[in-house]
Amino acid sequence: MKQEKEPKKKKEDLSFQVTKKGRRMCGMLNFLRIIVIPLFFLIYPFRYYGNRKVKDGACIYIGNHYRIWDIIYPAATTWEGIHFLSKKSVTSNWFMEFWCRGCKVISVNRDGNDARAIMESIRCLKNGEKISIFPEGTRNKTDAQMLPFKPGASMFAIRTKTPIVPIMQYKKSRPFRVSHILIGEPFELSEYYDRKLTQEDYAEADQKLYDLLLKMRSDHEAFLASKRRRR
Repeated sequence: MKQEKEPKKKKEDLSFQVTKKGRRMCGMLNFLRIIVIPLFFLIYPFRYYGNRKVKDGACIYIGNHYRIWDIIYPAATTWEGIHFLSKKSVTSNWFMEFWCRGCKVISVNRDGNDARAIMESIRCLKNGEKISIFPEGTRNKTDAQMLPFKPGASMFAIRTKTPIVPIMQYKKSRPFRVSHILIGEPFELSEYYDRKLTQEDYAEADQKLYDLLLKMRSDHEAFLASKRRRR
């Protein structure tokens, strides 16, 4: 007897619903915004420095990474959907899988060598949607200001000509202490557009992103020091 072929798994549609005004919305993410963010704010209050309202349309959020709930900081800057890139160990977790699927999270292999995730991210950006990346690749549990960046963020921005929105946490969040969340102006790596780039070129671009986030932190540190001196 011939063995019956297993039915092919239906490819998951990552596209967000588009409203009449052209906004790309995610119902599950909006539900979590309404429920989770106010509760989170009661325990871990935070204050944005910079323009916290991010325009509609494609962009790439990049930021440093301390806790699993760091996704709240980009999520609170827009009502549009955001595709968060997350390790498979998170997206396949029995509790998280439902929420990740509903929010259309893009699952990534731990080593970062994931052609499927790369193509899905590029497709979402070209479709006018937002993605969010923590380029460190894992949570920073050290005393270093940031871990070295994994490749990817600059490549997405350059290949799709998409603006980057940098978000820097000044320090690790602590219960009932106001965290300072720094939001830089959107910018593009336009100097790399329409060029044949090498791995060294992408590494150079990633280093620029790394240096930018550290500069945001040092600038804010100087700002706080000047405020203390004026008192």
